[in-house]
Amino acid sequence: MRIDFLGLEAFLSIAERGSFQRAAAHLNLSQTAISHRMRKLEEDLGLKLFARTTREVTLTRAGIEFLPKAQKAVAELEQSFDDLKQQGVKRRERIDIACLPAFAVNYLPPILSRFHKLQPSVQVNIFETPSAAIAELVQTGEVEFGLSVAQTNRWDLDVEPISSSPLALTCPSKHPLAKKRSVAWTELRHLPLIRVGAKTAIRSMIDEAVSAARVNLDWQYEVQHVETAVNLVEVGLGYAIVPSIDVALHSGRGLVAVPLRAPRLSCTYGLVTRRGMPLSPPAESLRGFLIEELKAKTGPHVPNA
Repeated sequence: MRIDFLGLEAFLSIAERGSFQRAAAHLNLSQTAISHRMRKLEEDLGLKLFARTTREVTLTRAGIEFLPKAQKAVAELEQSFDDLKQQGVKRRERIDIACLPAFAVNYLPPILSRFHKLQPSVQVNIFETPSAAIAELVQTGEVEFGLSVAQTNRWDLDVEPISSSPLALTCPSKHPLAKKRSVAWTELRHLPLIRVGAKTAIRSMIDEAVSAARVNLDWQYEVQHVETAVNLVEVGLGYAIVPSIDVALHSGRGLVAVPLRAPRLSCTYGLVTRRGMPLSPPAESLRGFLIEELKAKTGPHVPNA
């Protein structure tokens, strides 16, 4: 049975005010309209809810029994609507985003500081995670956008390129290769290398480059985060192939990033959003800060030659 909400509203208004005329005025209806609503509700129920005379309107026994139930049902419905409305307000005052760990540590804090000054009531939840996980978080709607390595193999996501960084050999500044302008992949043959895990976006780029160069490399360690790989180079455990931007984050620690050639590859960073899903106003504002700050610090996106 369909619930006649208009009839229910009319019933409660008449019962609470004891008059069709006063109820009609309260609901901004004509007496004819409110009478029509009540007649339809009583026909649907097969019961008379009011006894009407020329002088007064009183509840029938069925109306007396129905009144508290109707009041409770409407009160619960109103509370449910209010709860949903409050959830909507809270959702608008919270942003969920995903970000590569290195970017979260080194770039997000000043950006969030600027954003907080303009929108102090907005809560920002950050998921620091590798690129593959970022794509899934965006696709499922758990986050509004992600800052990640741009990947072109996802039809359900949009990627807005922001900056790019060449893949480079990370080595101590005193190493002979550190003096070179670039290094061929074949020159890495006898170096103890640190490899990033398969969940990182650059792993597939490295594997393809190694295959194209037809070289066998000596992988001594494998880690899951680029930041860890650079830290291992810093303590002398080997050499890593990472985007040069990640080495720049370790400036002053005696490391250099020597661009790799033959093939020469760049890692593109961008803003990942779910295709066809607009950002909330706070997220759109934060997106603008991110793009402005990252382009200023890392340079614009330059496509692979």
